[in-house]
Amino acid sequence: MPELPEVETVRRGLEPAMVGTVITRVEQRRPNLRFPFPARFPDRLGGQTIIGLGRRAKYLLADISSGDVLIMHLGMSGRFLIEAAAGRAMPGAFQHAAGEDHRHDHVVFHLANGLIVTYNDARRFGFMVLVPRAELAQHPLIAKLGIEPLGNELDADLIARLMAGRQTPLKAALMDQGLIAGLGNIYVCEALHRAGLSPRRAAGTLVTAAGRPTAGARRLATAIREVLTEAVAAGGSSLRDYAQPNGSLGYFQHGFRVYDREHAACPTPGCRGTIARMTQGGRSTFFCATCQR
Repeated sequence: MPELPEVETVRRGLEPAMVGTVITRVEQRRPNLRFPFPARFPDRLGGQTIIGLGRRAKYLLADISSGDVLIMHLGMSGRFLIEAAAGRAMPGAFQHAAGEDHRHDHVVFHLANGLIVTYNDARRFGFMVLVPRAELAQHPLIAKLGIEPLGNELDADLIARLMAGRQTPLKAALMDQGLIAGLGNIYVCEALHRAGLSPRRAAGTLVTAAGRPTAGARRLATAIREVLTEAVAAGGSSLRDYAQPNGSLGYFQHGFRVYDREHAACPTPGCRGTIARMTQGGRSTFFCATCQR
């Protein structure tokens, strides 16, 4: 599933094509994705101007002139493709085969600026929901989300407050969307390795008896921000179906230190360990047992 850097990359790719223009027509080619589409979905969007395009955790949020917000989730395989009205694609430096099967083109936005934005989703785990702007913060998809890890809130003190008293494994706590929104398996593994912290240790061990952040909490706050910032700059990580809106692949996966590198030598200078894999919460965790404590 695309994580925060991939969704932010998609947002940045779509923003210049969509924001400030009118949606002239919407093609809805099936009744549902993961969930049914909102009633009268094409009619409610047709003729409206896209005022802004934001992101909350792993959700794209399109602010529409009607007063609604279009919440979009990519699911496992969802992607957007931007094309000129004449049908000429605007590819990036690399091409990705996913999305070329037009049987999976489920929603097509025709824009007044001459561009066409297509949502393609082979597995149909994504979805689109229309919510009145005044009700967005209270919507069940949004209301319980934690802080944004790329915002100014994330620091060692906040991590200490979030983790205090928690006996759950640190990795599980970091992936709790009610604590920190948008972190997923890949980037948690990478951040924990950079911070030298074991994914198995109790989350509460990042807090001193006096309630202050430990040195590990400070390293972790820095590592999370660095990993996410670098991943966004790299266009995300292309694993399986993910590609940017212009067809380009993300390439942060070429900089993975631990993720999907089982049996490889640990890249930490001076460490003689190897990368191991274990299962936590039904997902693979990659880590170095030698330098991650």
